[in-house]
Amino acid sequence: MGDEVERQEMLIVTGMSGAGRSTVANALEDLGWYVVDNLPPQMLRPLVELVERAGTSLPRIAAVVDVRGGDFFAELQDIIQALRSGVNVRVVFLDAADATLVRRFESVRRPHPLQGDGTILDGITAERTRLQALREMSDVLIDTTDLNVHQLANRVTDAFAEEDAAGLRVTVVSFGFKYGLPPDADHVADARFLPNPFWVPELRPLTGMDEVVSGYVLGQNGAREFLDAYAAALEPVFAGYQRENKRHATVAIGCTGGKHRSVALVRELAARIERMPGVAVAVKDRDLGRE
Repeated sequence: MGDEVERQEMLIVTGMSGAGRSTVANALEDLGWYVVDNLPPQMLRPLVELVERAGTSLPRIAAVVDVRGGDFFAELQDIIQALRSGVNVRVVFLDAADATLVRRFESVRRPHPLQGDGTILDGITAERTRLQALREMSDVLIDTTDLNVHQLANRVTDAFAEEDAAGLRVTVVSFGFKYGLPPDADHVADARFLPNPFWVPELRPLTGMDEVVSGYVLGQNGAREFLDAYAAALEPVFAGYQRENKRHATVAIGCTGGKHRSVALVRELAARIERMPGVAVAVKDRDLGRE
């Protein structure tokens, strides 16, 4: 394909039924993407050819493809691989916990597309098995278990608004291990090797965003050495992501409750990552305020 098509982008939005594909499609449209919903995978190539003829009038297109395509959906993985040889294709995979998906289907009183004569959970299990390989090859994984429609739309805006010159957008997330690992993290580090400010009475009610807590955390033996070494280890990884056209990555740092150590460390790590060439950084605190 010509250079014009190579400069254009195509997003393929897929994932679990009930995980928020419609919300993502609407958010992308609001951002100016040309969105096609419920597209059979075999129509992706004609869509690319349409973009080629349209030139710059359709600079960014997104296709929502999912198990509603029936037997056609089985070919999606091979079709994506073929498209990637000539087009800038990225796959966005939406996921959520089984219990959350069941609750969402029950709330709208609709059957799961794969449940047949079984239960909603049967359909979810079958779909998860069918989508496993596609999930593993995705470029952006968004777990919507704890997101409402407005929070999910904000995530899409953060990720896919008109991008600047950065080749890679990195989100650095603090979290608490007692609330579980972030399922969409590409890299996870453990801050529990540092003394916990929770056991210092005057620091307990504060957070890692407070200067006195941050100073306490960063003043511990090994804290700055960890940050320097971790940033140095991530730099060649991020450079490789850019060579492979991976545009988004999530780095998570956890402590016990996601209130003190991880909150302080993610800001210091983000400052180091921000100095890397071609990288833009955002910071999020997943569990701050939960305790």
